[in-house]
Amino acid sequence: MTLSVQRSTRLRRHPGEPSHSQAGFTLLEILVALFIFSVVGMISAQLLGRTLDAYEVLEDRGDRLAQIHRAMFVVQRDMLQYQDRTVRTASGDSFPALMIGDAGSLEMTRGGWRNPLQRPRSDLQRVGYRLQDDDLVRAYWPVLDRLDREEPLTQTILEGVDDLEFFVIDEQGEEHKFWPPASSPDGTSAKLTGIILRISMPPIGIVERVWEVPNG
Repeated sequence: MTLSVQRSTRLRRHPGEPSHSQAGFTLLEILVALFIFSVVGMISAQLLGRTLDAYEVLEDRGDRLAQIHRAMFVVQRDMLQYQDRTVRTASGDSFPALMIGDAGSLEMTRGGWRNPLQRPRSDLQRVGYRLQDDDLVRAYWPVLDRLDREEPLTQTILEGVDDLEFFVIDEQGEEHKFWPPASSPDGTSAKLTGIILRISMPPIGIVERVWEVPNG
């Protein structure tokens, strides 16, 4: 009887005394949890880095497309306002209304030159395009009929251009890389119906635009 009382006394717990059956995490379990957390963190960091890189690429691509769009708008504005008007110089020489020379350079007369200050000048303007140091450059002259050595003003409208070519479409639908043709050096008897622009630029590649020439 005495032995039984002693055993029951040993099994009793004082209030608030922790139970030995409610054990905490073992060291192995903690190490496994830390390993899992580290793997998840590493994967999350990689995904975040890739997302940021992709966002930067998309942002750069968007900026590039916006630059190309603005440049093509400028070129199109000139092409759609082509005017069949030759240019005279002080020495009596004349240039055809449209010329395409080496390295894809183009020079032409266009209309619609705005004159908000009402200066005593024509609404026609002489403009040109050429590739210079991987940049698409637009040139324009302050006056239509000019002095022999008068230099044009220039503006870069697109950077990072690999290649630039202009072509003329004649009445028969033939493409000409040089204009005027050899049979009509002054351009008076040559008739053109369209202008083609082929331009190569990263990351787009080759872009081709075709414009119907007014008054051609």
